Amino acid sequence: MTDYLALAEDIAREAGEMLLAKRPDRPEVLAVKSSPTDVVTALDRAAEELIRARIAAARPGDAVLGEEGGDTPGGSGVRWIVDPIDGTVNFLYGLPDWCVSLAVEVDGEVVAGVVNVVPRGEVFTASRGSGAYLAGRRLQCNTGVPLPQALVATGFGYESNRREVQAEVLAHVLPRVRDIRRYGSAAADLCAVAAGRVDAYYERGVNTWDHAAGGLIAVEAGARLGGLRGREPNSDLTLCAAPDLFDALHDMLLPLDPERDA
Repeated sequence: MTDYLALAEDIAREAGEMLLAKRPDRPEVLAVKSSPTDVVTALDRAAEELIRARIAAARPGDAVLGEEGGDTPGGSGVRWIVDPIDGTVNFLYGLPDWCVSLAVEVDGEVVAGVVNVVPRGEVFTASRGSGAYLAGRRLQCNTGVPLPQALVATGFGYESNRREVQAEVLAHVLPRVRDIRRYGSAAADLCAVAAGRVDAYYERGVNTWDHAAGGLIAVEAGARLGGLRGREPNSDLTLCAAPDLFDALHDMLLPLDPERDA
């Protein structure tokens, strides 16, 4: 796992350096996905191409799942999960919370994760069973925080019918917690839980590449990661917090039916 982590960190750092060097004042929107506000830039694709090339050169038998390039099969039992820019709208506008996210999965289990929050110069790392780190410091999520005192991060979808329900859920959550934060990157949110910068996180609509690396980092920092009703983290809803706060947040969200769209 150490070898996987070292390679993932090297690749994530190289991709981040390329993105910083090549980012214009206002990156060009190359395409849109689920809605006109769900954008892809040329550098999203360039970064994923760089990452895929480095993985292929170092480990040619590995599979790759990337946000932009889809699923490329391999025969080694190892799969790389790649988000070349998590927080593309932040990248587009020059906001600081965007990152390169790489996870390594062996036989279906994520064993290594790196989240490079490039503008902040912060590289979060974790390997299964060995803890989560930032700049050599072992991370520990906040514990013993009751729900009314919890600072909770969340995010919103790009389609109006989803946002309508997310606003309803948020209106119920906000009076019952300390406050809400919305950074615009699921991977960065999960790392914020790991670092104790927020107490909890929930969001509808995150994909595997959004939470694979950041989720491992949060779990290795002592957090629990999952969905509703004992499910694994998924696109219907993903939650993350210390175990006691996870349960309280889960039980508040469950009757709100947050997995629906309008």
